[in-house]
Amino acid sequence: MKKILIGTHNKGKFREIAYLLSKKYKKISPISLKIPSPKETSKSFSGNSKLKVNFFSKFVKYPVISDDSGLCIKSLNNMPGIYSSRLAKKHGSFTKAMIYILKKMKIKKNRSATFVCSLSYKHPKKKIVNVTGIIKGTISSKIIGKKGFGYDPIFIPRNYNKTFGQFSKVRKMKMDHRFLAFKKLKKKIKTL
Repeated sequence: MKKILIGTHNKGKFREIAYLLSKKYKKISPISLKIPSPKETSKSFSGNSKLKVNFFSKFVKYPVISDDSGLCIKSLNNMPGIYSSRLAKKHGSFTKAMIYILKKMKIKKNRSATFVCSLSYKHPKKKIVNVTGIIKGTISSKIIGKKGFGYDPIFIPRNYNKTFGQFSKVRKMKMDHRFLAFKKLKKKIKTL
């Protein structure tokens, strides 16, 4: 069975990427190999995504897939953006980070937001393939839904009236920013 390393320590991301990948792959987590996380030093999603895939590739002799993703809120100057998970760390949890965001959003008329996912794939001795998936939506007025992970309970995708936190796992995984990025990647890497 072919192996692929899913370069993330985030269990929610690992689950989503593993679900999207072909069944012929044995999906490996860096946690099981005791590989640490790299420092995210880039100022862009694609930069961090490439940085991660390069870092994890040094530890294995098979393909690696990594993503960098986050929530960009228009009226907050596209924050938290690349700092999405760091904001949660700073506040102690994603729930506390969402409470912080919702407080900031109270006085904002424009609630539009986008979820961005930059996905990178690296095969040993080959160049990185990088794609980006974006889903537009709005920020809810409160935290709604127990499903999903991260900022899902405050993001309402366009043309829907419920948050990602209310969608079933499978439904969300077949429409979100990670899925849209993966669809683009699959066109370039047929084996996925």
